[in-house]
Amino acid sequence: MTILSSQKASLSFEVFPPSTKSTIASLYASLSQMEDLRPDFISVTCSNRQLSLEESTVKIATHIQRRHQVASLVHLTAAYLTKSQVDTVLESLQEKHISHILALRGDLYDELPRSPDFQYAGDLIAYIKEWDPSFAISAACYPEGHPESATTLADISHLRDKVAAGADQLITQLFLDNELFYQFQEKCWLAGINVPLIAGIMPVVNKRQAERIIRGTRVKLPKKFLAILEKYADNPVALRDAGLAYAIDQIVDLVTQGVSGIHLYTMNQAGIARSIYEATQSLFASTEPNRTAVIS
Repeated sequence: MTILSSQKASLSFEVFPPSTKSTIASLYASLSQMEDLRPDFISVTCSNRQLSLEESTVKIATHIQRRHQVASLVHLTAAYLTKSQVDTVLESLQEKHISHILALRGDLYDELPRSPDFQYAGDLIAYIKEWDPSFAISAACYPEGHPESATTLADISHLRDKVAAGADQLITQLFLDNELFYQFQEKCWLAGINVPLIAGIMPVVNKRQAERIIRGTRVKLPKKFLAILEKYADNPVALRDAGLAYAIDQIVDLVTQGVSGIHLYTMNQAGIARSIYEATQSLFASTEPNRTAVIS
């Protein structure tokens, strides 16, 4: 891992491991369709309910690097991994020349016993950095505050701990109001958090996705976004077009304001990635970010 001064904001994608063989074929087809977009990296999520990281997340990340020659980022969650399991994954990543990890605590489930080895994401970050400092580590952050944080001050304090443990850059959860991102960015800088802050953008392109966000997150829904949902709720094509336009508008504003990078939650849909790339590619080619970027 090296940290270099980037002459442009980064553009990266996120995909997730499908649940069946048929959908894994669909994901591989989508990745092939994204290849010519040349993202800076593609991240592959994991779930605490997955039985095998090696057969899901790591396998897909390896495919991305070997088949498509794009750097991959592997998600690792602290809550249910032991040190022995992490050792095994890190050894596998080294063998496969994957050097970038997104270290998370991960979702908690009442029916699953926690690992005693890692309480928080910061514990996992510190362990990986001690294991091999050459790994580039990203960490998650929440512009509107972590759902479990009592106060914004506590949330920023925990984020600073993750950076002190070795996080090289931060990737935000989705947000729909850019002003909240800018306020969060300023709080980070004031707290001495100076690593690159990558903005996570999720285009909302269907009604079910919108309902899931409304039910399951604390994301603020701006009036402009609510108006789109109300007007086009029963028109799937119009809702998709309006949702893409909303995300593009967010990205244009963020890149113009000097964001370090955009991390696009693609939902495994190449068409979404391509639509946004084609609408914004010239911005990434000509915009210098506010902060240095992590290159792995």
